[in-house]
Order: sequence, then structure tokens, then C-alpha cells
Amino acid sequence: MSKTHKFATNINCGGCIAKVTPFINAVEVIETWSVDTTNPQKILTVQTATDSPEQVVEAVKKAGFKIEPLS
Repeated sequence: MSKTHKFATNINCGGCIAKVTPFINAVEVIETWSVDTTNPQKILTVQTATDSPEQVVEAVKKAGFKIEPLS
């Protein structure tokens, strides 16, 4: 069963998305993901196979971006 996680990030343009893509795609538990760059918080929405968002946070930070889980 998929779990949806939302994060505030500083991924704010197509270039940023291109930079973070290989890092996010390398996380095996991620099924789908998208970034709403029109939202002031630059919301990253991720569907994962697990309830644990830590791997997503780690991947985005490795790519050089800020990320905060939203409640």
C-alpha cells in the first residue's frame, strides 16, 4: 500500500528538478514524485512503498537541496 509524503523544499525550477531527479529516482521505495514549483513552499509530493520518509530526505539533501517534512 502506497503512502504519500509531502515536503517543503527549495527545488524551484526545471534545472533544480533535473539536478535532483537522479537522486530521487535512485531511492527504490519511491513509486512516483513531483514538485509544485508554483507553490511558495515548493512542495515535493512523493508516493512511497513504505511509511518511512527518511530515504527521501536523505536523497534530496545529497542533491544539495533543503527539505522539511510537512505535517
